Amino acid sequence: MKAIVTGAAGFIGSHLCERLLKDGWSVVGVDNFDNFYDPQVKRDNIKDCLRNKQFKLVEADIRDSAAMDKVANEGIDVIVHLAARAGVRPSIAQPALYADVNINGTVTLLEAAKKNNIKKFVFASSSSVYGNNKKVPFSEDDNVDFPISPYAATKKAGELVCHTYHHLTGIAMTCLRFFTVYGPRQRPDLAIHKFTRLIEDGKPISVYGDGSMMRDFTYIDDIIDGTVGAIDKCAGYNIYNLGESRPVTVNTLIGEIEKALGKKAVIERLPLQPGDVERTYADVTKARRDLGYNPNTEISDGLKRFVEWFRR
Repeated sequence: MKAIVTGAAGFIGSHLCERLLKDGWSVVGVDNFDNFYDPQVKRDNIKDCLRNKQFKLVEADIRDSAAMDKVANEGIDVIVHLAARAGVRPSIAQPALYADVNINGTVTLLEAAKKNNIKKFVFASSSSVYGNNKKVPFSEDDNVDFPISPYAATKKAGELVCHTYHHLTGIAMTCLRFFTVYGPRQRPDLAIHKFTRLIEDGKPISVYGDGSMMRDFTYIDDIIDGTVGAIDKCAGYNIYNLGESRPVTVNTLIGEIEKALGKKAVIERLPLQPGDVERTYADVTKARRDLGYNPNTEISDGLKRFVEWFRR
């Protein structure tokens, strides 16, 4: 079996490539190594994959239709589309860029799948599509017509475009709503990585609001298990939440990082930021039933593993 993984050198992408290679897949990894964060970090992420003869790296932008058509014309069984311009707050400053990469890039890949008769397409969506949903836990059947950031809007748009292509072409489409993924190789701009680095260095951490915001932090191994299940079971058009389904407050998170590091945080309280949702909480009933998804990593255990990686 052969897969294209876009965003292959990123946090989730590099873990997925390693897992697929371990499971006997051939993998074509696509990444443009943009400068949203240090491209060398991404090259380090992918170095083990590059040692595997079943892995091929293509350095290209997902908006480049000629390049995507060429990669898709290699006997591909599934496209796993993880590449995106990420981050809620930066999307507010650069909405046009986010729309171009996240929507036009997805359409380009879907066109390549259509032209090359690829039967399966797995799209990385986000829990951000739920906005400030009042009902918890968040279910795939909830109304997601009220995103509160350009990033969230582009992810909702991606789900809709995938549905359109499924309707018109019959390609099996699975959209995965990831809930705050963390673990070794997490992007350096995300809260857990940033807090860990600053607390380790004895520097203050910025907390927006009173720390009562809740997040459904999901360990990378659980996310990869769910994604592999989605690849195997991809049929029709489906949306699945992939979360830990055990949300904690930001204050609790900081306390657990302090325990894992053996150091106390210096906290700087700041006003809430536009685009930040109050809480995320995944109902994973559907993913458990259809994909065999079984998230089982406690936040304390996941953070210990993250800190061990960070200190290495």
